[in-house]
Amino acid sequence: MHPSKKHPNPTNPNSLQFSNGAAHTPSLVPPITLELAVPLNTGELNPSLSFSRRTAPDAVAGWSFEAHSVPHSANVSDSQQWKHSRRARLLPLSRSSVPPSQALFLPPSPVLLMPPSPVLLMPPSPALLISQNARTKAKKTQREEDIKEPPNHEEVEDGKDSDDEALKAKKRKREQSEMQQVREMKKLESFLFGSLYSPVEFGKEDNEVETGDKKSSDLFFTDRSANSVLSVYEGDADISEESDDDRAAVQRKPVWVDDEEEKATINIANVNRLRKLRKEEDEDLISGSEYVSRLRAQHVKLNPGTDWAQIDSRSKIDRSSDDESDEENEAALNQGNKDVDDILRTNEDLVVKSSSKLLPGHVEYSKLVDANIQDPSNGPINSVQFHRNAQLLLATGLDRKLRFFQIDGKRNTKIQSIFLEDCPVRKASFLPDGSQVILSGRRKFFYSFDLVKAKVDKVGPLVGREEKSLENFEVSPDSKLVAFVGNEGYILLVSTKTKQLVSTLKMNGTVRSLAFAEDGQQLLSGGGDGQVYHWDLRTMTCMHKGVDEGCINSTALSTSPGGKLFAAGSDSGIVNIYNREEFLGGKRKPIKTIENLTTKVDFMKFNHDSQILAICSCMKKSSLKLIHIPSYTVFSNWPPPNASLSYPRCLDFSPGGGFMAVGNSAGKVLLYKLHHYQHA
Repeated sequence: MHPSKKHPNPTNPNSLQFSNGAAHTPSLVPPITLELAVPLNTGELNPSLSFSRRTAPDAVAGWSFEAHSVPHSANVSDSQQWKHSRRARLLPLSRSSVPPSQALFLPPSPVLLMPPSPVLLMPPSPALLISQNARTKAKKTQREEDIKEPPNHEEVEDGKDSDDEALKAKKRKREQSEMQQVREMKKLESFLFGSLYSPVEFGKEDNEVETGDKKSSDLFFTDRSANSVLSVYEGDADISEESDDDRAAVQRKPVWVDDEEEKATINIANVNRLRKLRKEEDEDLISGSEYVSRLRAQHVKLNPGTDWAQIDSRSKIDRSSDDESDEENEAALNQGNKDVDDILRTNEDLVVKSSSKLLPGHVEYSKLVDANIQDPSNGPINSVQFHRNAQLLLATGLDRKLRFFQIDGKRNTKIQSIFLEDCPVRKASFLPDGSQVILSGRRKFFYSFDLVKAKVDKVGPLVGREEKSLENFEVSPDSKLVAFVGNEGYILLVSTKTKQLVSTLKMNGTVRSLAFAEDGQQLLSGGGDGQVYHWDLRTMTCMHKGVDEGCINSTALSTSPGGKLFAAGSDSGIVNIYNREEFLGGKRKPIKTIENLTTKVDFMKFNHDSQILAICSCMKKSSLKLIHIPSYTVFSNWPPPNASLSYPRCLDFSPGGGFMAVGNSAGKVLLYKLHHYQHA
């Protein structure tokens, strides 16, 4: 009996109901094979898992369960599309050798695959089965035989060998494909960027270059132009055995050598510009090769290269131990991180121009708010000077007021003003230590203002002297002395502590200008006789006296901060710049003569680094010039063409060179910013 349909029993969903409507209980002798066909529209079902989970343990007592994935049977109806099959076998414990013959096709529902007892899963006869599974394929038969009989080890080994060979062949094929791709990439790179992987062989095409076994030394070449110390060696062993000292010793040979150099002789004593090449005083004739070597040495001496550009094959750092090297590297890294942090914590420019040289021709500047904008003077400004802290500026004049301003270039706040009833101020100056201010006018006395105590002291007249005016004076750089211009060629030296006259110096003519040098140990003076005197203040004697070239009456003197240079101005507008050491040695000719002023020179001032010299005359409008000292030329864009300086009477540079203050006869203190200097 072959029923065409099976359906679950409504009374018992776990039993199978055949077409005759009765549940059957088969015998338990033969093993039963169950084959599950899963449609495409359902997921894969695992009978083994479902069976063990959905069936009670006592329902499969005495039976073992096996599951295999096999292709679906050919007897399956073509009206359905089947994805794959699952075959399960229930075997008795006796391992009966009865071969499986029939297969029972079950619906995809997992409930029907898990009966409560094995009785319902075994039909009494083959006639009651839904369909017969014809096992026509040799692969299925062999698989069933493998279940019954133990596997043949020889066949297994042969199968493994064949699989290994197939894997090896596949691997070789993949490696060959990768190598082919690498060769194609190298060929493309060589075509685009030149010979990257092998030296160019001239006279051959790319496909003619032999790619057979070559020595490793033939596959590499050294660029001789990159480093003159390196050279090409034939064998790899020679390269590996060479030490750093041997490589450093190898020098590049010249391409061409002139044999005439050894035969030629040069007289270096007769030519002035070649005398510096002599090693001994009486040396005169040298060979051509020696001449060439000395010229090279002189060139290196005059044009030293930077350290980072030097090619040094020998390590300058002693790498005696790895620990020491690691510590040094760690310290350098920490320092670098610290420098980066310092840079990121400030908004200043990364490139600081203060240490660079000032170029001639044009000076970059900008006009700022007047320094005394909050309290202009009612009379001419006779003195302006910056304090050593670069923020305090004094300004005074004939209106008898001493004013202090805090300079920032924007507001220039007024700090304090002092009124002197009986002294129109002709000159005022800070002591270099910043503790006092000395003020004087056309009076027999002068004033001292203590900045710490905010107290004004009136000093004078000086004991033993009858000078009616102490309006012109200079303060020593060490803040110990004040030198006043006296009558009849006398120079009065007054102590800044006791305010008493300590000594006097006498010139042949009248005294009109003074300037200190050598940190206050020497004093320069000029007057009506046209000569410049050098005084040694340690012995109070004149150490040198020289004529200022072209000068009849000396009106102004100024020394550079380092004391190397000094400038002398005259009533004709001529300014001579001298090297002080050469002048003391007897040389009378100045380094440079400035003739840009046509009236009497009233004031001169060097800036802090001696790159700018300012000269002015109060007898002509805008008569103020800035001189570039390294080239001794005048800046062509100063004074400002569109702005009037009025009659300049005094000026001063801030300690850092960033500000320049100019006092004029209109009672204003003009303030300018010099962009070359970043700090005030």
